[in-house]
Amino acid sequence: MTRLKLTDVEWGEFKLIDIFDIKDGYYNKKPPLDKYGTIPFLGATQNNNGVTAFYKVETIEKWDKVGNISSKDINKRFFDGNCLAVTNNGSVGNIYYQSQIFTCSHDITPIYLKDRLLTKELAHFLIPLLQKSGESFEYGKKWRPKRMRKSKLMLPIDSQGHPNWQFMEDYIKQEQKVQAQKVIDYYERKLVELAGDVVGLEKVKWKTFQFTDIFQEIQRGKRLIKASQTDGLKPYISSTAENNGVDGFIGNDVGVRKFEDVLTLANSGSVGSTFYQQFEFVASDHVTALKSENADKYAYLFLSTVVKRLEEKYSFNREINDTRIKREKIMLPADKNGNPNFQYMSEFVKKLELNKVQEVLGYIYIYKTEDNA
Repeated sequence: MTRLKLTDVEWGEFKLIDIFDIKDGYYNKKPPLDKYGTIPFLGATQNNNGVTAFYKVETIEKWDKVGNISSKDINKRFFDGNCLAVTNNGSVGNIYYQSQIFTCSHDITPIYLKDRLLTKELAHFLIPLLQKSGESFEYGKKWRPKRMRKSKLMLPIDSQGHPNWQFMEDYIKQEQKVQAQKVIDYYERKLVELAGDVVGLEKVKWKTFQFTDIFQEIQRGKRLIKASQTDGLKPYISSTAENNGVDGFIGNDVGVRKFEDVLTLANSGSVGSTFYQQFEFVASDHVTALKSENADKYAYLFLSTVVKRLEEKYSFNREINDTRIKREKIMLPADKNGNPNFQYMSEFVKKLELNKVQEVLGYIYIYKTEDNA
């Protein structure tokens, strides 16, 4: 079969209002949180597919948009799935495919295709094109529905000049198959690699060790204010609890501290957040790099979960300074000689990864089978 290319078709410009039914969001204020809610609440975030909470149907029906108990506009509080949810405020221009019913704030604009059901394949094709249309908007210039109705986007067209929906769907299905095969190839190699290493794990004894017995190098990063940072490709690790500690990417080489193959421990901010950093990075003064001469990647991952428990002891008001770190103790598996059992730590994590690899492969195999059915 001939591989589809984006250059194989002509493209045309369309007004969003001609392609989509553009609706207004509803909630200005979240209702009281539900513990067991199933209806997603979408807000102006760039994370978690736009979902900021889950609610029960009864709760959404009970509370109106200003936080009062009212049944007014009750039907306006729910939005059907098979649409795109566009953030028009906050993280402006983030777009997520929603397959099921949801509720949302007025910072979200739900849009639906006018003449057909939005499939997930069409959604994946349209999202980057819509993001391109909205890239001129920002927090100070919101992409509200009124402005969105005047926006335009480029789409592949057929011989009559209409949107070529079939091409869009076929193109995404083709690319998904390619990506699925890459995932299968990677994890099948990983499966063979791990299965040869993990032959079984026996119970081990645990022992308390000094931090300095485990980590031979303990060094804090160096202060680098935002104004001094230059654009680049080097990860800048700070005290965030997200994205493996990556706060951005910089190009600074002078007056910074670089590390690789270490753990980073947030000593302020999200105190206690711990991540394994395999590749070279620049460390801010809000993190401490922990280097162990005996740990491989897998042992480091084991250690990260244990070190992270320091967040139970410290907080924003009681930071982990250099002196406190070196005085800390840590519980770890010990070998028969009473030394840290790095081999056990490594094999334990490999075993966990092996189990996950098998799960992923099973899912991808099913996905490819269903897709080819």
